Amino acid sequence: MASLPKLTVLVLNFYFWANFMSCNVVSQPVLNMVEQEAVYNVLESINFDVPWRSLFPDDLCSSSPHGVLCDYFVLQDNNNNNSTFTAHVTEISLGYVSDYAPNPPCTPKSTLNASLFAPFGYLRKIFVYKCFVKNEVSLFDFGSLPESLEELVFMENPGLVGSLSDKVGNLMSLRRLVLSGSGVKGKIPYGLGSLVNLEQLSLSRNKISGEIPVGVMTLKKLKVLDLSQNELGGAVNESIGNLTQLLKLDLSYNRLCGGIPENLKGLKSLEFLDLSYNSFFNCGVPLFLGEMHSLREVYLSGNFLGGEIPEIWENLGGIVGIGLSRTGLIGNIPASMGVYLKKICYLGLDNNKLEGTLPEEFGALEYVNELYLENNNLSGRLPFSAKFVSKVGQKLKLEGNPQLCADEGLRISNVSVSLRLLKMCNNNAVVPNSVQFSGASLVLLPASHVVIFLGISFLLC
Repeated sequence: MASLPKLTVLVLNFYFWANFMSCNVVSQPVLNMVEQEAVYNVLESINFDVPWRSLFPDDLCSSSPHGVLCDYFVLQDNNNNNSTFTAHVTEISLGYVSDYAPNPPCTPKSTLNASLFAPFGYLRKIFVYKCFVKNEVSLFDFGSLPESLEELVFMENPGLVGSLSDKVGNLMSLRRLVLSGSGVKGKIPYGLGSLVNLEQLSLSRNKISGEIPVGVMTLKKLKVLDLSQNELGGAVNESIGNLTQLLKLDLSYNRLCGGIPENLKGLKSLEFLDLSYNSFFNCGVPLFLGEMHSLREVYLSGNFLGGEIPEIWENLGGIVGIGLSRTGLIGNIPASMGVYLKKICYLGLDNNKLEGTLPEEFGALEYVNELYLENNNLSGRLPFSAKFVSKVGQKLKLEGNPQLCADEGLRISNVSVSLRLLKMCNNNAVVPNSVQFSGASLVLLPASHVVIFLGISFLLC
């Protein structure tokens, strides 16, 4: 295409092409022999046991195995109105997914290298699923692939080893780069910063180390950034707030440290945030979360945040999942969580130092189906009805709160083992009504606790 600057290239989808053919009585172009042979070579590389050439002897754009797709192109010469019609392979998907996506199956002897894809000048997508599971295969240089590529997806290939090359930055048309569930090591290459059209970068479940390069923070079109379950370390650069089109940010299960960047509040479109199980520290749950009104899920578990749960929920009514387990939280659970989080389905507050009674408002959470409150210092009567307990079932976790009690009818329920571990409430005991305070809850601590708390707060902040 670059060698023909005066030609206009039009891609015709199947239906348009059919109409065009019927109106112009032009024979359907066939795949050229170079690409035809290249397809056979790719198929034989991942599964030599299948007789691909005899099963599909004809034009592979007319009759091909599932996973090989073509498009038809019109090359129009503006000088003399002559048109040339061609067919080219645009998508190759390898690895059986399901009966609905029966791509060519791989074997323990599957191999693949970049040179196999060199003849495909119009290739837009490569998809490889579970082709390298037990056999160890070196990751080839993505930078040697056709520059026309828009999607490069490798999923669930634990035998794929090696590291990403800086030359991946040569794929300037790339919109999706997914390399998840492999054995890839090394650092994230700075060359990724050249992929200005990238909308999804998913490098999850690898063994990638080092820091997140600043170049990633310049990818202004990114909508999904998933670097979870790696060995990344260091602090997250504040420039991450420049990725204003992000919908999903997942950095969970790494070794990232420092404070949670306040510039995250600039991600006004962000719906999913997972920073859990790193080494982030903060003086409490970040208050700026209350300004991120598009959030639907936020997970910060496994980081020592400390402090009390803040009153930030009024404008976060769309949230369906919150994870604050093992974050060093103290104080009471604010009733405002039950008031404003009406759509919450998952709430994890377990393994902290929370105390006081459970807000009665929690019993009215209509959509909650997972509620984890175990291993805190909660006390008083459980404010849940039998219907609520039955709905949440075994995913209602309450054990490890010695002063928390349940009415007899709930305690003997077979719905939740966790309930049977609670003591039975004394029905004669008077449970005082909660006193409402504007914007805060009154918590009385012994003097010794106050001194310790102030000391810890001083060290953390």
